[in-house]
Amino acid sequence: MDIVLFYTLAAAGLTWSYYKDRQKTKQSLTKAWKAFNNILPALAFVILLIGATLAVVSPEKVSQLLGSSSGAGGMVIAATIGSITLIPGFIAFPLAKAVLDMGAGILQVAVFISTLMMVGVVTAPMEAQFFNRKTVLLRNGLSLLFSFVVAVVLNQVVGR
Repeated sequence: MDIVLFYTLAAAGLTWSYYKDRQKTKQSLTKAWKAFNNILPALAFVILLIGATLAVVSPEKVSQLLGSSSGAGGMVIAATIGSITLIPGFIAFPLAKAVLDMGAGILQVAVFISTLMMVGVVTAPMEAQFFNRKTVLLRNGLSLLFSFVVAVVLNQVVGR
């Protein structure tokens, strides 16, 4: 039901924009289409890679590496994967659900998602060009630490 509401709101906003200024609306739709076409190849690759990985990795292996019984070691594995992976949130959250369904623990998935969103090992060199190296290391280190705190709190709240 929410999807219908959001599509209706988007359509209404687009219609309003079109009647307010047709030229700007057409320009913005053209820019959006070009941006979508630029992102699509990388996005399709990431989705295929994740799908292939989930198809190859057995639920038993997921449970062994990232299950509740994997403890701190599983959290470190999840943090490492999350820190070096560069995928958007709208792919990461369904992936997290799929991994949870395969037997991963809440702590491990929470650390994965938190590090994925906050720690940027891959983007650190680019970030260091705008900020100094010490700031980048401090931000990433604190984000990594906070990811573990978030996981522990989430585990207490959800406690599966």
